[in-house]
Amino acid sequence: MTRHLDLPGQSGTTYRYKTLEDMRPVPPGGANFVYVKWDKDAPVIVYVGETDSLHRSVFETWDEAQKDYGATEIYARLNITGVVRRAEHADMLAQHAPAMNLGGVSLPTRRKTSPHAG
Repeated sequence: MTRHLDLPGQSGTTYRYKTLEDMRPVPPGGANFVYVKWDKDAPVIVYVGETDSLHRSVFETWDEAQKDYGATEIYARLNITGVVRRAEHADMLAQHAPAMNLGGVSLPTRRKTSPHAG
């Protein structure tokens, strides 16, 4: 059975990411990927990446993600065009505000923000 994560973007679109372990060997095509650490049963996105060559790029910052941010798994989503990848990347960044993408500053996710919060 394939392990996957269904992750929402700020737009409300849900994206299905598969664990990189289920994609061995790592595909050479374009993809979006996330580094994840787990808080009990909830995934915490520590990095959102976009690339035109998954096998070339996915491990570039993996050591830092593990050491400095506690990442334990990589999930990826293969995409056909750069336009689609970049739009998804922006949508995921806006929703999850990953600490690694923000230089170590973690912001609350927008989906938890309430207009009635005081």
